[in-house]
Amino acid sequence: MKYLVLFAVLALAYALWRQQRRTPPPVQQSRPPSAPAAPQDMVACAHCGVHLPRDEAITLDTRHYCCAEHQQRDAR
Repeated sequence: MKYLVLFAVLALAYALWRQQRRTPPPVQQSRPPSAPAAPQDMVACAHCGVHLPRDEAITLDTRHYCCAEHQQRDAR
C-alpha cells in the first residue's frame, strides 16, 4: 500500500514538473498599431447642444444641427 502512495506522489510530482517545463506557444507577430486618425473640428447642435464632427453636421447659415428634424424645429 505504501508503494502505491509513493508511486502516486511521484507521478503527481512528475506531472507538475513537466507542466512547468513546457514552453509557452510562440508569440505571433502582429502588425504595429496604425497611427490615430487626425482630430476633427467639433460643433454643437443649435437645438439640443450635442457635439458632433463638422463633417456630419447639417449647416444652415452659421448654425449647425445634428439632424434634419432639429433643423426644421429650429426654423419654425
